[in-house]
Amino acid sequence: MTDQDLIKQVTENNDHSAFAMLVERYQKLVVNTCRGFVNSYADAEDLAQDVFIELFESLPNFRHESKLSTWLYRIAVNKSLNYVRKRKRETFYDSITSFFGSSEDKNSNASIDFSPNEADSYIKLKEQRVELKRAINALPENQKIAFILNKYQDLSYKEVAEVMDISLSSVESLLFRAKGNLQKSLSNFYKKTYK
Repeated sequence: MTDQDLIKQVTENNDHSAFAMLVERYQKLVVNTCRGFVNSYADAEDLAQDVFIELFESLPNFRHESKLSTWLYRIAVNKSLNYVRKRKRETFYDSITSFFGSSEDKNSNASIDFSPNEADSYIKLKEQRVELKRAINALPENQKIAFILNKYQDLSYKEVAEVMDISLSSVESLLFRAKGNLQKSLSNFYKKTYK
């Protein structure tokens, strides 16, 4: 069944099995999109549930002017950004914990027996991932959205433009600036860390 067939079943017949098929079809896309903005996979899954609740409630208003996936990307990006803003307002404790690693992370790695070289490599890789995530989160909002959709979700520039409802040249400009900002931030990190 096509998306349009399933949407029709949901909106006209309140068919929950048709909606379940839509959820199954787009679950991975939505979770991965949310995961690009939040630090925890569990938070991304919770956000995905919120995205699908909003989809179900607003499906009768879907006008088929864009693909359903484009609409889902928009909802997922908005839910994720709202979540991030709320978390920033509530507390900075979680970001400190995730930067230094929780006690669970330390305990789970305690049983791994690394040689000194393997341990150094593992630590450097973990530091690099944390720094990349920090640098992406520090980007201006539109640059961050464009970068995550393009690099993590593999959307083309045209698809990013549709999701963000901006021109193709604006997407190109946002991605160019995002890459420049990330390059500057990461080169500063490498200069300080690996002198």
